Amino acid sequence: MTGFRIVCRRSSSTLIKIAALAAMLVIPIVVIETAEAAQQTSAQSVFRKCTNRTRVDCVVDGDTLWLRGEKIRVADIDTPEISQPKCASELALGNRATQRLIDLVNDGPFELQAWPGRDEDRYGRKLRVLVRNGRSLGDILVSEGLARTWSGRREPWC
Repeated sequence: MTGFRIVCRRSSSTLIKIAALAAMLVIPIVVIETAEAAQQTSAQSVFRKCTNRTRVDCVVDGDTLWLRGEKIRVADIDTPEISQPKCASELALGNRATQRLIDLVNDGPFELQAWPGRDEDRYGRKLRVLVRNGRSLGDILVSEGLARTWSGRREPWC
């Protein structure tokens, strides 16, 4: 189940009333005070590996996911390809990166932060950094050897 997101520019007392009402109705919400604020996922979102039919909340590979029907490219990293790998080791590492990204996004709410200077890549994917508690989820993949910090171009994995 995907949580609701409320965009509101009301006073804090109104926000408290809305939150209390939602809590009584057992509706999960994330309150974002301004439209410019960073998006945040709800803890209720459950991500799985994408299938041909499912394109809502799912992970394509280690650096691409769908969130609420929008395709997101994790902008601060590069992971091995799984759709057209150049060698068996790239496929194996890409599968591990994909599963780890699924685990990370399912661990709890995270923010989507805009990539400086560019909103979309050439494929129309939104460029975002996924952040939880001030730490990039991409940096976690890099620290575990499942990704590289994005250098501006793809590098070979084989």
